[in-house]
Amino acid sequence: MEMILVEIENDICTLTINRPEQYNALNIDVLKELELKLNWILDETSVRVVIITGKGEKAFIAGADIHAMNKMNEKEAESFSNYGQKLTLKIEEFKIPVIAAINGFALGGGCEFAMACHIRYASENAVFGQPEVGLGLIAGFGGTQRLPHLVGKGMAMEILLGARNITADEACRIGLVNKVVSLSELIPTVEKLAISIIKNAPIAIAATINSVNSSSRTNLIQGLTCEQKEFSKLFTSKDTKEGLSAFVEKRSPNFTGE
Repeated sequence: MEMILVEIENDICTLTINRPEQYNALNIDVLKELELKLNWILDETSVRVVIITGKGEKAFIAGADIHAMNKMNEKEAESFSNYGQKLTLKIEEFKIPVIAAINGFALGGGCEFAMACHIRYASENAVFGQPEVGLGLIAGFGGTQRLPHLVGKGMAMEILLGARNITADEACRIGLVNKVVSLSELIPTVEKLAISIIKNAPIAIAATINSVNSSSRTNLIQGLTCEQKEFSKLFTSKDTKEGLSAFVEKRSPNFTGE
């Protein structure tokens, strides 16, 4: 059985975690297959937006596979955390926008993978949380680092230390997700957003992602320096020349990704 289902339509690639019987829990095999699919998208397709979601109506990703973790020793746990961190970093640094369509439980590693995505939309039945301390663990796929950036240190500490689940509406209120819609409208709403993104220059989108990521990992001054370099570098591209000319000439731009 394929653990990651792939569907491409209108330059949008939807990756669906396909372990519904296990609430789409993450094990090393799922992580490896997801990495392969992401590499394939970059190397062999003309995809402009990626959507990540979970199979079924109950879970986006309900967390890491606890049964697999229960058998790990220290070295294996370090390797598992390292792999998960590298993969979430890959998603965060992906030059193509990655949108999480969160359809149900997004707990532990699921919440961490959602946070690595550039944009997060959730269904009304979505549930978020970092329950690791209740298992004698901590978040291991970047949760202790990304959550404070998204919701602030105090709220992040409450979620990470309290191990309580939060509803989709609360997640939206605190800034963990961008929007909440009905389950039936989740994918159509995310696809509508993807289509609006695709209308814009791919090279400018990639530069924006890199610039936003820069300040979140360093400081404002370094972030501004990155933004300045990305901004000026675009003036050597065909898409920037096309976009500016189209505005002056009062016509729609024809971006080529160059």
